[in-house]
Amino acid sequence: MNTLKEKVVIITGAAMGLGLAAAKELAKQGAHLTLVDYNKDILEKAVAEIRQQFPDIRILTVVADVSKETEVKRYVDETIKEFGRIDGFYNNAGIEGRQASMTEYDLSIFQKVIEINLMGVYYGMRYVLPVMQKQQYGRIVNVASVGGIRGVLNQSPYVASKHAVSGLTKNAALEYGQYGITTNAIAPGAILTPMVAEAFKQINPANPKLAETEYAKANPTKRLGLPEEVAKVVAFLLSDAASYVSGQTIAIDGGQSNIYGNV
Repeated sequence: MNTLKEKVVIITGAAMGLGLAAAKELAKQGAHLTLVDYNKDILEKAVAEIRQQFPDIRILTVVADVSKETEVKRYVDETIKEFGRIDGFYNNAGIEGRQASMTEYDLSIFQKVIEINLMGVYYGMRYVLPVMQKQQYGRIVNVASVGGIRGVLNQSPYVASKHAVSGLTKNAALEYGQYGITTNAIAPGAILTPMVAEAFKQINPANPKLAETEYAKANPTKRLGLPEEVAKVVAFLLSDAASYVSGQTIAIDGGQSNIYGNV
């Protein structure tokens, strides 16, 4: 089903995890892609994997640090130069930081989390939105987290940044909906990505698999999610089928956020 056939979509943090899973799903649905990541080697490996599976898809790669405004502007400019338009934007790049209490958190790491998770998302919207406004069409999906709809122990900057992403999403929906642009956010729970695996290593260095199993017990599904499951939601939100969905932060967590009450 090529519901995104010929659509041009930018994906940040595209080399692994949720970004790579989305890239494969969007390519499967016929989209042309700009894949952005700071790690050139891993990005090239990811692109080779996608091209092997979907040889007809056009792919532009841009090595960039999303926390730097000039580099964000560059990946937007290069996309326009290559494809002439931007139909969708999966604003995915982010980091977790470290596990520490609020008053003991390393300030340099705190700042880095904010620069990537919040400013990186904002810079992307700042330069993509005018393109979409001119087109009178666009689909934006930002990545918040369940940490963007509730608190998470020992992850203050991550939670702060992801709540802010949810807020930016709401404002963009209000300000740019009149131009045919929808803006939504997803709030994945514990999905089996390299970033989540690293978090389990921090929680239980001696036995991270046990930490994963213990975490999954609290989920109504009794398991963790898969990147491919998140990718399908992203593809829907980037499609015309979601034309009247905007300003939402959608939990993808097996229903676990309902345990915590209204979100």
